[in-house]
Amino acid sequence: MRGARAAGYTEPTPIQAQAIPVILAGKDLIGTAQTGTGKTAAFVLPILDLLKDGQGLRALILTPTRELAAQIETNIRDYARFLPQIRCTALYGGVAMGPQISELRRGVDIVVATPGRLLDHLRRRTLDLRDIKIFVLDEADRMLDMGFMPDIKHIIALLPTMRQSLLFSATMPPEIESFARRILTNPVVISVGPRATPAEGVSQFLYPVPKHLKFALLKKLLEITPHTSVLIFMRTKRGAHKLARALHQEGHRVTQIHGDRTQSQRSAALHGFRTRQYSILVATDIAARGLDIENISHVINYDVPARPEDYIHRIGRTARASAIGDAFTLCSPEEHAEIRAIERALKKTLPRVILPDFDYGKGGPPLLAASTSTSTPHPTRVYHATGWRRRRRL
Repeated sequence: MRGARAAGYTEPTPIQAQAIPVILAGKDLIGTAQTGTGKTAAFVLPILDLLKDGQGLRALILTPTRELAAQIETNIRDYARFLPQIRCTALYGGVAMGPQISELRRGVDIVVATPGRLLDHLRRRTLDLRDIKIFVLDEADRMLDMGFMPDIKHIIALLPTMRQSLLFSATMPPEIESFARRILTNPVVISVGPRATPAEGVSQFLYPVPKHLKFALLKKLLEITPHTSVLIFMRTKRGAHKLARALHQEGHRVTQIHGDRTQSQRSAALHGFRTRQYSILVATDIAARGLDIENISHVINYDVPARPEDYIHRIGRTARASAIGDAFTLCSPEEHAEIRAIERALKKTLPRVILPDFDYGKGGPPLLAASTSTSTPHPTRVYHATGWRRRRRL
C-alpha cells in the first residue's frame, strides 16, 4: 500500500478493483479492459503481496515487446520500493545476455520476459521454471498477432502444472479465448467496459486526403494544432524512418521507434519522448501496445491500420488514466475499406474534418462513404453522420 501511494495511486480503477481480490484468492483469471485502464497494476500489486514472504523465482510475466517488458519491470520496482526482499529482472532481446545472466545468478523473485529471449535462457539453462507459482500472459492478443503462440505453448509446457495463471488483454478474439480456456483452470472472467472500444476521453477525427498530400496535411495540422506531445503511427519501418527524417528537416523535435532500431536507440527515443526532449515520436505498431507515456496530447494515424484492433490500441496511447486527448487519422481513398471496418467495430461514424485553407488539389478532398456534403465546412465545424456540428477550434 505504501508503494502504491508513493506511485500516485489514490483509488483503484475498475479492472484493479475487480482483479486484485481474485488474484489474492489464488484463482486463475481472464481480464479484459480498455487500454490505459491500469491492467499492469491489477496483476503486479497482488503478485507482490503473494510473494513478499518467500524467496526464489516464483512469478513469470510474458509480454510481446521489449519496451513493454522494460516498462513492467519499472512498474514492479516502483510498487515494490518498500519491499527490498523482492527482486525483479527483465529478459528481452537486442541487448547482451551477460548482464541478464548475472542478474539471474544473484537471484530474482519475478522475471518479466519476451518469449524469444526467455527461450534463449532456457536453452542455456540460465534459469529454471520449476518453482513458478504465478504465470502472467500480458497483451495476449498482441502475442497472437506477432506469431508467438508456438513459443508460448513451449514455455507453458515447462511450467509446473500446479500454478496460478493470469491472462490479460485489451481485446479478446476467439482464438485467444479458446487458448485461455486450455491453459487456465476454472478462470474467473472479468471484462471491464465494452470490448474493442477506445477510452472515453479520446476525441476521434478523420481527415480525408489524397495519398500524395498526406505529408503536407500533416505539416498543416502540426502547425495549427496546439500540442504538447504527438505520437504518429506508420505501418512500416521504412515509412517511419522516412517520415521522421522529413519532419526533422522541417525543424520538428522528432524521434523514431521501430524494429530496425537497436534496443539502445529505442530506449533513448522513448526516454527522450517521455522527458519532452522530443515533441514527436514516429513509430510502428511496436509502440501501440501497453506503453504508458503520460500526457500524449495527440495520436496521429498517418497510415490507417489494417485491423480495427490496431486502431483501438494506437489511439489508446492518449487519454490514458481518465485523461483526454485527440486522435487524428489521415485517410486516402485507397484506405476506405479499412476505415469502414474500423467504424463497424466502433459502431460509430468517425467525424470527417476538411481544412478550409488547405489545397486538396483538383477535385477537392476525397469524400468517404459517410460524407454527403460537398461544401467546404467552417473551420470550427466537423461533419457527423447527422450533419455539421460546431466544435472547438482544432
